[in-house]
Amino acid sequence: MAKQSKRMKAALSTFDREVEYSVKDAVDLVKGSAKAKFDETIEVALNLGVDPRHADQMVRGVANLPNGTGRTVRVAVFAKDAKADEAREAGADIVGTDDLAEMIQNGDMPFDRVIATPDMMPLVGRLGKVLGPKGMMPNPKVGTVTPNVGQAVRDSKGGAVEYRAEKTGIVHAGVGKASFDADKLAENVNFLLSKIQKERPAGAKGTFIKRVTLSSTMGPGIKIDTADIV
Repeated sequence: MAKQSKRMKAALSTFDREVEYSVKDAVDLVKGSAKAKFDETIEVALNLGVDPRHADQMVRGVANLPNGTGRTVRVAVFAKDAKADEAREAGADIVGTDDLAEMIQNGDMPFDRVIATPDMMPLVGRLGKVLGPKGMMPNPKVGTVTPNVGQAVRDSKGGAVEYRAEKTGIVHAGVGKASFDADKLAENVNFLLSKIQKERPAGAKGTFIKRVTLSSTMGPGIKIDTADIV
């Protein structure tokens, strides 16, 4: 087992690892343990009672957090003509068609999210082997394949968080920064948990949200009482 740092030992001494806390108390504890020299990201991890290998148990979506993420998201958009102009006006960092596809094929990807209009998907589909493994393949389920590219860009820039259950049924999502006001951070956490709770897939059996943990980039995970999810 790796040796714990002094910072981690100090953080662990502030709470009981066996206790499940309310969202508000967990946020306070996580903020208190975020002592790094940079503004740590606050992340939620959920263990779900699903097997994503089955189509009727897949959990995937996007949450437009009420207080944003505190992260600068660089957005690339596949669009042409009026839709390309709409994307640029909304603040897209890169807009293109074949030229953007060539950039991606060459491994030049200075962006965090890709959005596409539906008519661009035959072109974008060829990039699946590059974008897929990076989690950036546009998908209508998370609003990144849409004719309304302007709104999609604004959502991405303003606090949209994509989430997807991994093979083991775990979902990870950033919900803000350690510098956020505690109430605003708690509001983001509650918003995300409530949204995922309401999206329980038809094939899920038994307990859906089994465990929830809140942590900062460098801090320990603090358990959240699942009964606190509304």
